[in-house]
Amino acid sequence: MSKIAVVYWSGTGNTEKMAQAVLDGAQASGAQADMYTASEFSADLVGAYDAIAFGCPSMGSEQLEEEEFEPMFASCEGGIAGKRIALFGSYGWGDGEWMRTWEDTCRGDNAILACDSVICNEEPDNEALAACRALGGALAE
Repeated sequence: MSKIAVVYWSGTGNTEKMAQAVLDGAQASGAQADMYTASEFSADLVGAYDAIAFGCPSMGSEQLEEEEFEPMFASCEGGIAGKRIALFGSYGWGDGEWMRTWEDTCRGDNAILACDSVICNEEPDNEALAACRALGGALAE
């Protein structure tokens, strides 16, 4: 049984809804899955999980949230080499550049991107939530 962490930051609740769908998908696929906010997760927990789903909306000029999420993620980067991860998040403007940059960062850290990232504009619709459940399922494989 895979052990998966779903770690997210959400300002409006959109990314939180996505995180819940990722968690549901992982659990439905037979994984043991735990959900954390960015302030609850730390680099000390990375090694306790087979795979991690990270979720953060686009902020500012297409970047990760800077006060809680980005520092937490930066502290985890040293532990994600060879680890299966997946990324998700919502945005309100732009074209998803923050996600492409984040994926490049993860590749540079030698993380294994388990599946395509999931992004949605504003509140996730049924299609985005289904993609999030599939993302959770992909991490459980």
